[in-house]
Amino acid sequence: MPEGKLLVGTAKGAFILESNGGGWSIDGPHFAGRSVYATMLDRRAGRNRIWAAATSWHFGAELVFSDDNGKTWDMPEEMRIKFPEDTEKSLENIWQIAAGADDDTIYVGTAPAAIFDSHDNGATWSLNRGLWEHPHCKEWTPGFGGLAVHTIIADKVDPNDLKIAISTGGVYQSSDGGKSWNVTNKGIKAYFLPDQYPEFGQCVHKIARHPSNKDTFFLQNHHGVYRSRDGAVTWQEIENGLPSNFGFPVTVTDNGRVFIIPLKADAERFTCEGKLRVYRSSDEGDSWEPLTKGLPQENAYEVILRDALDSTGNEVYFGTKNGKLFGSVNNGDSWTMIEGSLPEINCVRAY
Repeated sequence: MPEGKLLVGTAKGAFILESNGGGWSIDGPHFAGRSVYATMLDRRAGRNRIWAAATSWHFGAELVFSDDNGKTWDMPEEMRIKFPEDTEKSLENIWQIAAGADDDTIYVGTAPAAIFDSHDNGATWSLNRGLWEHPHCKEWTPGFGGLAVHTIIADKVDPNDLKIAISTGGVYQSSDGGKSWNVTNKGIKAYFLPDQYPEFGQCVHKIARHPSNKDTFFLQNHHGVYRSRDGAVTWQEIENGLPSNFGFPVTVTDNGRVFIIPLKADAERFTCEGKLRVYRSSDEGDSWEPLTKGLPQENAYEVILRDALDSTGNEVYFGTKNGKLFGSVNNGDSWTMIEGSLPEINCVRAY
């Protein structure tokens, strides 16, 4: 058994799971009844702070934190993340919380599609005007889940290097810390548009960075699985051996193995053939192998969302919309169901 922590966001609150090697303890739900789409554990500079985004149909989306492992939460009277009046927009949801290169920088991705950043460990926040005022911004259109910045990848060393994914807009990146943004969707298909290889407008579902080859990225698209080896500038299809090229999540383990979980199609959003299979590549997407040991292979019509798959070390974890949480401690060779009756799982973070 692993010794670590999982932060699990669901449609009915957040759960904190911890393992000491003999089993898992489950604490929650925190923010019961609220949808949690994003969490982050910040251990920089000696902190042990849990960030979470809790969304209520009545109160809206709130960004909160806990410094005592969820015993208490700092929920300010005024929302931390709010759009300036001149934008004439209001916050709908928080999709991503990501740490920056230095100890005090945090990024938040939202719907409407925007980034907010803090450089004082969350004390103050500001709208990233470079992205908000980008010429493409007014032409982005909502995907099935809305119009959102759902992925933020900040380089761990270079504070100027930022990569993001927008649904629907595609991949954008900044080399000056977010002051300006370039679109980098070359090679990514948007089959639902008249021009199937447009400059922007792709419905990218998730991107992940190789842990040691910093210029190598992997991408799960709305029908398409891709790899980039030039810093997420151009993309090539890597779909050989997969039962479908549709899905949501992608993660790369510390040893460079790539994991995805294909679904049948956009109109049939459930696992192919009713079999819950995780696909792993040990050669950066040149080939794929199905992983099934410990996973149901009959009548398993599951859906795994874009942030519901994560990894740490040799461990991989994922959760389904049916509330099942699975984990592997051996790079996916075998799986165990950790919990089978949680609410609909939106996100899983492993530490």
